[in-house]
Amino acid sequence: MPTQAAFAVGKGAQKVTVLSEAQVEQLLDPGELLRELDASFGALARGEVQCPPRPQISVPDRGFSLAMAAWQPGMQICVKVVNVFDGNLRRGLPNHLAIVNLFDPETGAVTCVMDATYITGIRTAAAAVLSHKLLSRPESRVATIVGAGVQAREHLRLLPLVRDLDVIQICSLELEHAEQLARLHPGARALPAIEDAIRQSDIVCLATHSATPVIDAAWIKPGTHVSSVGYHPPLGELPAALARERRLFVETMDAFAAPPVGCAELAGVSPAGAATLGDVVNDPRRGRIDPSEVTVYKAMGIAMEDMVAANLAFRAAQRSGAGIAIDW
Repeated sequence: MPTQAAFAVGKGAQKVTVLSEAQVEQLLDPGELLRELDASFGALARGEVQCPPRPQISVPDRGFSLAMAAWQPGMQICVKVVNVFDGNLRRGLPNHLAIVNLFDPETGAVTCVMDATYITGIRTAAAAVLSHKLLSRPESRVATIVGAGVQAREHLRLLPLVRDLDVIQICSLELEHAEQLARLHPGARALPAIEDAIRQSDIVCLATHSATPVIDAAWIKPGTHVSSVGYHPPLGELPAALARERRLFVETMDAFAAPPVGCAELAGVSPAGAATLGDVVNDPRRGRIDPSEVTVYKAMGIAMEDMVAANLAFRAAQRSGAGIAIDW
């Protein structure tokens, strides 16, 4: 069939959906996000998802910018840019700001532009909470969240979806912030003594932006599952002893690379005994072996998680007519 010369073909106007942060939050169902992440972690481990390492641009004394891309058959191509600027809090802005672009895998044409600030928060917590579903003991009843920021809020919201907990303890350097957060859930309470909270916990969620470890490995009781989502090179919130001496689980083996691709806390840690969440999804025997063992999940945050969340929001917007359609 004859085709036009390339110089004669113009893009023309195309409809693109634009979604705000508030709209994305309304469109995303947390339970559905957990289910879809479970499936896509399995697909990732089977080699069915493209999720290359992320590059970084650093702005001295201000922050850094990461570009994250992923694609899985059946989904839109996803490219996210996330900017982490700690000084934003003094300006009344979140310290994590992000945007997602989605593209049609048939043509490469842009289909959706959405604010991804909320996505970045919930998908990170959702992956950590999925690790608790896969690796914590089913009879776990006491959880402790360390931190009182965005990640702590999302952990508090998602944990009850995977475990029937008696109490969720919240510990923070700012007790007042922990108390404010605890008011969001009837089963939550703020505690001033972090060591006491950790020693009685079956589930421990580290959700801070700390540059140094926030707990002592000796406080962790047998049978506990620990998750850590903080990112603050060159050290970070997770004690080195937990990463080196306990059974370790990651999103991908890229976690053992140097930042910004991998996790600062895993520097010098051998990946030989580690497994990915997808390995456990595909073969539960790769998960917890003994009720008394301590298991650890260290997150780095990967573009596959953004892809899953953004595609869910986009599909929901298509069904409901949410967002603004613009000529691009």
